[in-house]
Amino acid sequence: MAHVYCPECGYNNPESAHFCAKCGAALVVPEEGESTEAFAAPEVPESLDPIEDLGVQGAALIVRSGGGRSGETFPLDGGPTTIGRSPECEIFLDDVTVSRKHAVLSKGGEHWQLEDQGSLNGTFVNRERVETAELRDGDELQIGKYRLTFLQR
Repeated sequence: MAHVYCPECGYNNPESAHFCAKCGAALVVPEEGESTEAFAAPEVPESLDPIEDLGVQGAALIVRSGGGRSGETFPLDGGPTTIGRSPECEIFLDDVTVSRKHAVLSKGGEHWQLEDQGSLNGTFVNRERVETAELRDGDELQIGKYRLTFLQR
């Protein structure tokens, strides 16, 4: 028995269905035979700068994974920035694996410092547990189940 996949949610519906049983979207029944489509790759600029592409000046944290927030960007303005589960934190990560006030980012001169605030699950930089760490461009931070990348230009 053949199946028809929903173009909206990907649910596997029976061949005779006209609407998706999961989301209700109209199903497109493929015509008999195979078809192939060709796509041209988009032009890629000579150099990619993630910070410029995001429209951020200076430093930023980008969520790489965790909590369904992948790709979310937090520009850093130079003042102390608290990271935690409390809604009062500048970077609010709503998950039980994150302490209410988990860590603080601060700028000292040209360098950014990350300081753990006594969190239960710890703060990690490049997969090493730290109490305090000086951050460099491209460092990976792990706070609870969230993985973030520190970028600075």
